Amino acid sequence: MDALILGTGLIGASVGAGLRRQGWKTAGWDPSEDALRGAMEMGGLDEVAPGLDAAGDVDLVVLAGPVQAIIATLPELSTGALVTDVAGVKTSVVAAAGHLPHFVGSHPMAGRESSGPGAASAAMFEGASWIMTTDGADEDDIDRLATVVESLGAHPLTMTADQHDLAIAAVSHVPQVLASALVNLVARDEEALDLAAGGFRDLTRIALSDPSWWTDILAENRRQVSELIRALGVDLEVLAAAISTGDRPLIAATLDSARRTRQTLTAPVSAVRVLLEDRPGEIARVGHALAETGVDVRDLQLRHATRGGGGILTLSVRPGQEAVLSESLKGEGFRLVD
Repeated sequence: MDALILGTGLIGASVGAGLRRQGWKTAGWDPSEDALRGAMEMGGLDEVAPGLDAAGDVDLVVLAGPVQAIIATLPELSTGALVTDVAGVKTSVVAAAGHLPHFVGSHPMAGRESSGPGAASAAMFEGASWIMTTDGADEDDIDRLATVVESLGAHPLTMTADQHDLAIAAVSHVPQVLASALVNLVARDEEALDLAAGGFRDLTRIALSDPSWWTDILAENRRQVSELIRALGVDLEVLAAAISTGDRPLIAATLDSARRTRQTLTAPVSAVRVLLEDRPGEIARVGHALAETGVDVRDLQLRHATRGGGGILTLSVRPGQEAVLSESLKGEGFRLVD
């Protein structure tokens, strides 16, 4: 099976690497020679494609550039191959692909703050949801793309382009805006910014994302995003009024409602927190404890001390496994944090 990847940054190179792992032959094109070279070096491509002309000789075409580039490229694309994209906005992309006989819009819910093929990985999509749009798509084409998505380790979901754009505005686009706004707000006070610790860093991590990429996304999904921001503004005004008047019941109810909803998003895990010193070999000793116990690690997070000096590593494991891991870590000389 042959695939053409148009756009070989983080997602495009990851798709290419994942397909190659499944036995596909992948060719790629990107206006950036650095992106092409990086995708080749990390194993995302077998060869460099000459451009859109290569689309007639492949089984699958994946448009993986910025959303504006995808929208501009689609009218120029002519192929009988299965075509998909990975843009975070779907309505305008699906409209631009109306002439293609086998197009299924899609969006993998995976990524990183870092951009470019240097951060790409064949395992990028394992366990992630991968949305496929049904607008104008043939059922057989959706099934074909679902098979590809599953081979990359992702879970295919179907919805309309409008449903996608509203849902993703809520869970991805608005959080990006809020993270950036919060960083800019705190940056007005250098002393406050110096005090920013784990909670603030966790909340604003996505503010590190590529602004040029996000500018396109937010502009294309402007109606959904702006409406949600205004709705959030109303909720914040209500909460601000409650705080200013000391309305403890309303404050508590708002926080508790959010806490209970957030708990439903978290898989059942038990956390083991390890204090790491600022010295070589700390992570290796943690790895030894994990290997010795064979526990099922569901997540991990390293919270650095603000100005160096080690930090706290939180290991989330299957419930019931925290005791054996804790004992093993203590045996390695670590101090645990409650």
